[in-house]
Amino acid sequence: MKEDKSSHAYWNATLGLLTKILIVWFAVSFGAGILFVDVLNNIKLGGYPLGFWFAHQGSIYIFIALIFYYAKKMGDIDRQFDVHED
Repeated sequence: MKEDKSSHAYWNATLGLLTKILIVWFAVSFGAGILFVDVLNNIKLGGYPLGFWFAHQGSIYIFIALIFYYAKKMGDIDRQFDVHED
């Protein structure tokens, strides 16, 4: 019975992490690149409008950062529930 609770908690932690990452991914790709582009274009970054920058380069940097964040946090979750592969 203990294993069942542990696996349920592990799954909840994993889904929580994925939910947070997907919210950030959506906010950056759809929000900053499409929905709020007019507002963000009033701010300049390196001479380019910020909305343009997010749509073309910023979202890629955020996606790469999310990959590293996911790998780190998933490793932490694996160690917390003693399912790591060290």
